[in-house]
Amino acid sequence: RQATKDAGVIAGLNVLRIVNEPTAAAIAYDLDKSEGERQILVYDLGGGTFDVSLLSVEDDVFEVLATAGDTHLGGEDFDNRVIDHFVKLYKKKNKIDVTQDLKAMGKLKREVEKVKRTLSSQMSTRVEIESFYDGKDFSETLTRAKFEELNNDLFRKTLKPVEQVLKDANIDKKDVHDIVLIGGSTRIPKVQQLLEEFFNGKKASKNINPDEAVAHGAAIQGGILSGTAKKKLLIDVCPLTLGIETTGGVMTRLIPRNTVIPT
Repeated sequence: RQATKDAGVIAGLNVLRIVNEPTAAAIAYDLDKSEGERQILVYDLGGGTFDVSLLSVEDDVFEVLATAGDTHLGGEDFDNRVIDHFVKLYKKKNKIDVTQDLKAMGKLKREVEKVKRTLSSQMSTRVEIESFYDGKDFSETLTRAKFEELNNDLFRKTLKPVEQVLKDANIDKKDVHDIVLIGGSTRIPKVQQLLEEFFNGKKASKNINPDEAVAHGAAIQGGILSGTAKKKLLIDVCPLTLGIETTGGVMTRLIPRNTVIPT
């Protein structure tokens, strides 16, 4: 958190407070418009990490009930599955292992990321790379179905932390009022489909850009702290267990995860 503050200062910002991403996203969606208490699930699947938080929102009070996630799961993992698929395909057709050629792998990585984005709106697309390896071009087709098949286990893995936050907060999935998607990887149709199926067909909220939601919420919070926006109270939790190393390299827990901040 201190490193985040330092980065803000280096960028020339007046850092008033650090706010956790899911809380900022919930503020951006401004889900406190309706009356009464509501449970909001924030599902944040980015390029390298995955986080899920469950918030309770009532009368301008945003309380994080539980948070969970996977610090090594995101869009890059989906890209790598597709890259591996094409490398094997190329090896089978040309008897050449391109993984040794860093330049060729760099070109493939860039193209695969573009293709992944295209497949969020199209059912099929072509990967074309000029002079890919040893002057030869690369040309292959990738369908959305194949992309989903290559990543199916990773997509399903995102549901485990969702189950975890519901269990930690002791809330049934039918009692979740809104599902908020943030992070570019939530644009993948299969990710949305699996999440909506998990919540028995409940549709995820799509009324804000998933790439901008966190920045939007942080700006609103900045406005609140500087007195130019309507006040909201944020009650956040510690997302990871904190502790100290004791004899024998064992970590002794001091603050368990999901402890309310300040503690």
